[in-house]
Amino acid sequence: MSEFKQTFNSSLGKKLIMALTGLFLSLFLIVHLGGNLLLFSDDNGYSFNMYANFLTHFPPIEVIAYLLYLSILVHALYALILTINNRKARPVDYANANKSATSWSSKNMGLLGSILFLFIVIHMGDFWYKYKYTHSVGYKEYRTNLSTGERTVQNFTPEKPDFEHSQTYNGDVEIIKVKDLHAKVAESFSLPWYVAIYVIAMVALSFHLLHGFQSAFRTFGWVHRKYLPIIQFLGTWLFAVIIPLGFALMPIVYYIQSLK
Repeated sequence: MSEFKQTFNSSLGKKLIMALTGLFLSLFLIVHLGGNLLLFSDDNGYSFNMYANFLTHFPPIEVIAYLLYLSILVHALYALILTINNRKARPVDYANANKSATSWSSKNMGLLGSILFLFIVIHMGDFWYKYKYTHSVGYKEYRTNLSTGERTVQNFTPEKPDFEHSQTYNGDVEIIKVKDLHAKVAESFSLPWYVAIYVIAMVALSFHLLHGFQSAFRTFGWVHRKYLPIIQFLGTWLFAVIIPLGFALMPIVYYIQSLK
């Protein structure tokens, strides 16, 4: 046990933890983007609200969510420790600096990570916390005729303050009452300062993943020349371009729509 503890207290051990939590968070981004793309569904928020309700009421997902929160904290903590140790070990920067985007990312991971951590705090406070623990999020009632597929929607005010959601039937009509996170998202994305923060954070995410994803594989020693091009392709195009761009488009599109 002492050898195990000593290993993970070493610089290499900290990097392994950083790599492991980083890859877990990278996988989460793919799932999170897929769910958030439901915001573009033209169904009065039905798909997205059902998705949000599922995430917060399905026990296995809630367990994974708390594992996610722990990973964010551990990743941020070890990043801070490694950054401080690296600066102590090399207080003076190299004279010849590489100008490439990947090199710039690697030298500014602390700054990029700080921007992302601040964004996560704001983002979770505005959506996750208000959705789960306050009454500031409204409700929607969706009535779906199961025979014809026609759906109507209206605002709903619960009688009990602790109401979460319900699913009942009236003949062929399915009646679902659920928290309206979609409206909260639309409200937040109508604010120019919030959209600006979101987009800046996605730019930081892009540069963070440009270095971080490939760095995680190097930490584990998975750098075989046969697979390295695949890792570089995924790190650059999927994680540093497609995923941040997908997230950034959401507030931009909603803000443009709010101006109409």
